[in-house]
Parts: sequence; structure tokens; C-alpha cells
Amino acid sequence: MKEQLEARMNELKAELEAGRQMIQELDEKRTQLGYTLTRISGAIQVLEELAAAEEAPVQA
Repeated sequence: MKEQLEARMNELKAELEAGRQMIQELDEKRTQLGYTLTRISGAIQVLEELAAAEEAPVQA
């Protein structure tokens, strides 16, 4: 019985560690995705400003 308990405990510890590692990887991906979305948003803003500047009448 003791061997079965220890075996199950070891399985659960391995699952726990795998879960923690997955969370860490997902957090890193989320951070990178946040940076990417910020860059895309900035690029859109610049392009919108350039497009608006082209539409504005030129004053002399």
C-alpha cells in the first residue's frame, strides 16, 4: 500500500510541475502577444495619421 501511495504522489508531483511549467510558458506568450498588439496598434495609429494628413487640404 505504501508503495502505491508513493507512486501516486510522485505522479501527482510530476503533473503539478508540468502544470506550473505550462503556466509559465503561457504567461511568457501572453506578454509577447501584448507587446505585439501594442506595436500593431502604434503602426495603425501612424498610418491613420498619415492618411488623414494626405486628405487635409494644403494651405499656403
